[in-house]
Amino acid sequence: MKKLTPDSGPVTDYGASVVHYMRHRQPRYRGSYTGEVERPSPSYIVDILPPCARVTNPADSVPSRHLHSSLNKIKHPINVVRWTPEGRRLLTASSSGEFTLWNGTGFNFETIMQAHDSAIRALVYSHSDDWLVSADHDGIIKYWQPNFNNVESIRGHTDPIRDLAFSPNDTKFVTASDDQTLKVFDFAGGSTDMTLTGHGWDAKSCDWHPSRGLIVSGSKDHLVKLWDPRTGRCLTTLHGHKNTITKTLFERVQGNCLATSARDQTARVFDLRMMRDIALLRGHEKDISTLTWHPVHSNLLSTGGNDGSLFHYLLDEPNTAPDGSVMPISAVYDSADPSSAPAQPIYPAHRIPYAHDFAIWSLDWHPLGHILASGSNDRITRFWSRARPGEAPESFNDRYHIGEAAAEAQGTWDRRGGRHMRQVEEEQELEDEMDGLVDQKMPIKGQPAVGGGGMMPGLSFPSIPGLPLQQVPGGGVLPPAPIIPGVGGAAGVPPPLPFSIPGMPGLPAGVVPPHLPGFDMKNAADLSAIAEMMKKHGIQPPPPPGSAGAPMPPPGILPPGLIPPPGAAGFPMPPPGFAPLPPIPGGVVIPGGVTHADGGNDQYDSSGRRRAPLPSQEESLKMEQSKGNYTRIR
Repeated sequence: MKKLTPDSGPVTDYGASVVHYMRHRQPRYRGSYTGEVERPSPSYIVDILPPCARVTNPADSVPSRHLHSSLNKIKHPINVVRWTPEGRRLLTASSSGEFTLWNGTGFNFETIMQAHDSAIRALVYSHSDDWLVSADHDGIIKYWQPNFNNVESIRGHTDPIRDLAFSPNDTKFVTASDDQTLKVFDFAGGSTDMTLTGHGWDAKSCDWHPSRGLIVSGSKDHLVKLWDPRTGRCLTTLHGHKNTITKTLFERVQGNCLATSARDQTARVFDLRMMRDIALLRGHEKDISTLTWHPVHSNLLSTGGNDGSLFHYLLDEPNTAPDGSVMPISAVYDSADPSSAPAQPIYPAHRIPYAHDFAIWSLDWHPLGHILASGSNDRITRFWSRARPGEAPESFNDRYHIGEAAAEAQGTWDRRGGRHMRQVEEEQELEDEMDGLVDQKMPIKGQPAVGGGGMMPGLSFPSIPGLPLQQVPGGGVLPPAPIIPGVGGAAGVPPPLPFSIPGMPGLPAGVVPPHLPGFDMKNAADLSAIAEMMKKHGIQPPPPPGSAGAPMPPPGILPPGLIPPPGAAGFPMPPPGFAPLPPIPGGVVIPGGVTHADGGNDQYDSSGRRRAPLPSQEESLKMEQSKGNYTRIR
């Protein structure tokens, strides 16, 4: 049931429908539902039933209505979409190697993380719902816990991995790669059990039967192969497609059928009991890139095309051609000789030609079967569901069914309003993403969380959590020295030393201005006395010049950190009105460096040329405004 909330906008809440069904059902009895029958009127929205309540009526589960479009701040093609096992969130994997988690009810952003260094090509949850395995374009396979804690990373193939699937008991999994092979891995050991060879080109897809020891693979050599995972032997090869196989998938409800799609604009359904194709799915005008089975209805199959179209097929409905005529070919099961009868052509029961702007790479159903998620090369993840009672005519005339131009002509879509709504959605997704990234920042272990900085008890300077402060004998701490001149003291004055420097006449105790005014060359400071005072107060003195820790500088060059006094021989005089630049801890002092009165800095390079400061943006803005530009506030 779709409803509006004042905080999160449109949401799809299936709780009321499930509770309504559980309240009126009669398990294990014919006519198992005694509630109100749904009718095409908005007043019957409260009587919507989940797909599990109407197993024999798959037409009511066809996802014809667009619910929401979700996209990241930095957009990348969406290669894989997977619902979490409990159905509360949707996990998407992009070509940038990122995992993005979307809310399964409100479809808003929840979190994002960098999972791989290259594009993620495959993603699957184990049957026990305890593990998640992902594979990327570099052939790396990673194990994840449900909380997205990466516990293992192994090298699976040297070429890109295109697909992977778990065995029924989760002890093994199989991968398909561009190196023409399939590999069966032991999940616990992370080692290769066997390598399946036989394809003549890249292996593009694979799947493990949900209840049997059977593996299927599809390749660029146009072949579909079935394998025995116990012996590694190829059981049979299915011929039918005329181009690259893009997807192979076993049906999960009964397990008797296999669906395959290819770049020949068709999909086929094979019966494993006869080892032959029984249905030929037509209707796509471009190549079919992916497909998926419904988790409840075994006769509902959805396909995604390279042109962004989304088609839904009912495999046991009367087959009609695009012109409305009934196809003359009957079902294989109704023929006198099923082994030799031609495959039955089936056209889609519902078409969404403009579902995406580019190729649909992945489709996945919600575990309850009421929402279909699609990931596309247009960098958008979209959610689809059935239309509510009374909404079918309107939903069939939206821009996803008839296109933007036709929808705008019929008044079912406003181009300007659509752009505004798209902008609002992007801003909301950006805000949710920023909030999610802030929520992920955890405090350092053993340190109290401090929001926006803080003050250590008994100190008058800001503290950084986790940064140790230098202890001074007597129970106090020494504040960290400023790294940038002008930060940490008034007018760029460094913090005072805990003692006075002898030989500095006319200066108060403990104050050393940056340019050392009044320095007396005759009564120079006694460096040995200063070193003794530094040791007495617990400060490590610098090594003497010429020692191993401080090599002797070349003649005419002062050691780093020392500033030439005014009038010293061998050093150029700074221009009038300038003062020497205070030393930068760990930096290199360039002779001739000067500091402006407003804090700017000019330096001279090795050739003696003066490097001017960068132009001020404020002055540039005023100059442009004087010309009549940038006068309107945005």
